[in-house]
Amino acid sequence: MESEKVGEEEAVIVGDYVEIMKTEGKSKGMKSKFSKFFWHGGSVYDAWFSCASNQVAQVLLTLPYSFSQLGMLSGILLQLFYGLLGSWTAYIISILYVEYRTRKEREKVDFRNHVIQWFEVLDGLLGKHWRNVGLAFNCTFLLFGSVIQLIACASNIYYINDNLDKRTWTYIFGACCATTVFIPSFHNYRIWSFLGLLMTTYTAWYLTIASLLHGQVEGVQHTGPTKLVLYFTGATNILYTFGGHAVTVEIMHAMWKPQRFKAIYLIATLYVMTLTLPSAAAVYWAFGDMLLNHSNAFSLLPRTTFRDMAFITFGFACTPLYFVWEKAIGMHECKSLCKRAAARLPVVIPIWFLAIIFPFFGPINSTVGSLLVSFTVYIIPALAHIFTFRSATARENAVDQPPKYFGRWVGTFTINAFIVVWVLIVGFGFGGWASMVNFIDQIDTFGLFTKCYQCPPPSVAVSPPSHGLNTTAAAPLHQPS
Repeated sequence: MESEKVGEEEAVIVGDYVEIMKTEGKSKGMKSKFSKFFWHGGSVYDAWFSCASNQVAQVLLTLPYSFSQLGMLSGILLQLFYGLLGSWTAYIISILYVEYRTRKEREKVDFRNHVIQWFEVLDGLLGKHWRNVGLAFNCTFLLFGSVIQLIACASNIYYINDNLDKRTWTYIFGACCATTVFIPSFHNYRIWSFLGLLMTTYTAWYLTIASLLHGQVEGVQHTGPTKLVLYFTGATNILYTFGGHAVTVEIMHAMWKPQRFKAIYLIATLYVMTLTLPSAAAVYWAFGDMLLNHSNAFSLLPRTTFRDMAFITFGFACTPLYFVWEKAIGMHECKSLCKRAAARLPVVIPIWFLAIIFPFFGPINSTVGSLLVSFTVYIIPALAHIFTFRSATARENAVDQPPKYFGRWVGTFTINAFIVVWVLIVGFGFGGWASMVNFIDQIDTFGLFTKCYQCPPPSVAVSPPSHGLNTTAAAPLHQPS
């Protein structure tokens, strides 16, 4: 931690082995240089790439849909608001991680072959009841986060090649998702995180430029918001967008110097906003209320080579689930990567299955945001910080003291209390009600295991938007199957 001196060698936690990084000297051999460049990433830059890639990813394609529910002004303001809230709670999580790890290292606990996770931080600081609640919410969120990533991949590839339906593409990408079992930890996501952010950046600017060049469709209307159900559904999708830091602890643990994480998430959020605000605003400006029936923005843009090049990577949410599963079956500290990969495969099966049952890309984001992200990412971290430092002794001995510009402890507790109340009432309460109404409506309209959600037959023109409750799926564009 900050109070501890860093020697000439630093132990880098990578999940299944310990690599000694020389602070001085050069790596020997081309193989080690190649491996270090592409595989071993524990710098602040690697953490930034992981945070930015994981934060927006597939949700980028549903933000124009949210704008059609919210209206332009609310869409922009809520992105700014939830971006700040998400950055704050990521900062709070980083403070709690540093506090937990410092206390344990003072007790001579060795983490060289162990990846610390959020539920363990809660356990060490607040006890088993907090651990159980944190574990339940975090695992369920990561499970459905992986499901959403898989649904997004299948939806995107369908608009590149519609010879196969979305359900078939889900089968194919489920198999591709299984390859992530061979990635030991976030320490090894260097090239994947870089490619993920590169493709997210390309996709965002493609959406922006393509929409502006396309221009507004004839008779375009921008009537949102029209109903409370739609408004809070869109709002919770944005809450989900900036609540992607359920993997914050794992990303921090992969860093050579975790104490340098504090501002990384905020910087990543600011960058992500340069992608989400222009793209969502441009697509909504061009297509307006048509987006109410098209949760994936790709579906409204003409097929071109540039559109086919846009793709969103996946796999980030799977890795923390692998760690939990490994710990449950006693395989986490196994030295063999192949044995750990084989042990991880059962985790992929429920992800695959749920993506086939609930392929409602867009509505499922809002549902997960309201029921799971609200607690996992916002409420639990804020409450955990309050309870961890509720005593004068804990505040006095805290590893990280709140800075003056946050108002020290009083200011920090006030911000945390505001987040708990706001997200509980607006995000979980109103958002949960609206998202569940909308999600159930998708099931009633399309049915479970639908073969191709919101896929119009090639010979059928896109139907005009309706403004009733069933706006994301009104008048099915195909027969449910």
